Amino acid sequence: MRKIVFVTGNRDKVREVKEILEKKNIEIVQKNLDYPELQEDELEPIASYGARWAADKLNMPVIVDDSGIFIHALNGFPGPYSAFVEKHLGNQKILKLMDGETNRNATFKSVIGYCEPGSEPLVFTGKVEGNIAYVERGTGGFGFDPIFEYHDKTFAEIGDIEKNKVSHRQRALEKFCNWLD
Repeated sequence: MRKIVFVTGNRDKVREVKEILEKKNIEIVQKNLDYPELQEDELEPIASYGARWAADKLNMPVIVDDSGIFIHALNGFPGPYSAFVEKHLGNQKILKLMDGETNRNATFKSVIGYCEPGSEPLVFTGKVEGNIAYVERGTGGFGFDPIFEYHDKTFAEIGDIEKNKVSHRQRALEKFCNWLD
């Protein structure tokens, strides 16, 4: 079984990534290391920088994940600031911002950054299109999962097994695994 170091402090991401990559015969080893995050409008440069920084700091190949929800009616907000917004505002305040909005379209995006020490980082982007629900629904998942609808159910309603078949993170990891093979 191949081992890959996943640099993150987010145990929910670790759980999802482990479940997705186990099927590819890849074992994830978590390393909790805070890397500097660039302030950017897109996730790719953030993941790229984080992967390079962590690979050079740890002197080993690593992956990082930078994810966000891009709400069309809010001009892509919170986008790359999703973790900060989720922590400080939460789903209820996002739903309040969406009061009266008829365009509920949103894109969940995940970027896997991979880098080996002293090398150029590579990024693998996954996206899933959906809508912002009118209320939180479901008990599964984490973060924005209770308000992100995919085929009329929120990610929190469909459960981890189904979510990990269709999610933005699964799609990014699929691209990474295809490259790795």
